Amino acid sequence: MLEFENVSKSFWTGKQRKVILDRASFRVEVGNSLGILAPNGTGKTTLVNMMAGLEKPDEGVIRRSCRVSFPLGFMGGVVQKHTARENCRYIARLYGLDPDYIEAFCRWLCNLNEYFEMPVGTYSAGMKSRLNFALLLALEFDIYLIDEGMPSTTDVEFNKKAGSILRERLEHSTVVVVSHQPKTLEKFCRSAAVLRDGQFHMFDSLEEAKALYDYETQS
Repeated sequence: MLEFENVSKSFWTGKQRKVILDRASFRVEVGNSLGILAPNGTGKTTLVNMMAGLEKPDEGVIRRSCRVSFPLGFMGGVVQKHTARENCRYIARLYGLDPDYIEAFCRWLCNLNEYFEMPVGTYSAGMKSRLNFALLLALEFDIYLIDEGMPSTTDVEFNKKAGSILRERLEHSTVVVVSHQPKTLEKFCRSAAVLRDGQFHMFDSLEEAKALYDYETQS
């Protein structure tokens, strides 16, 4: 379970204080994927980073009693001057996993060929995205965090393999998807919430969340 209890978070923009969460309380149960609808600029990435433990709340408590992933697209754990092989083995050791398995899995999925032995800082954006996605899938979490849906790459073979593995993972795992587009949530989520003006509104269904989201977006 991932639980927020009376969590508040805000930033000073230089002109005013921007409130991301105002005493929000909710929980994500393993087995019940959650979609969060939030307009652009409301703090979607900050919310996901707090779920992952990358950012701390100003007030309140965040509890994690399961394995929560780093956000899909987050490259903070990857050292740019190291090769993909070195990064895979280092991250495997951080999570207490078999470095040989993690390296072999990422080699197979990324299909970077000779670039796997080159520094990640020399990669294109697409190559970095493939490596990050491969690491996410290799580590096997209870809850996967996705900001604005699955990233797309120009590598058709990678997209096919990664999509198939993710669908298999989600049969036994849970996903939290944060997006400004309701359509992004439809294929993943059973329950949904709306984040707006620091308020977190939880609903049993995506349809209920969409009704509030559409009303507030149009008003």
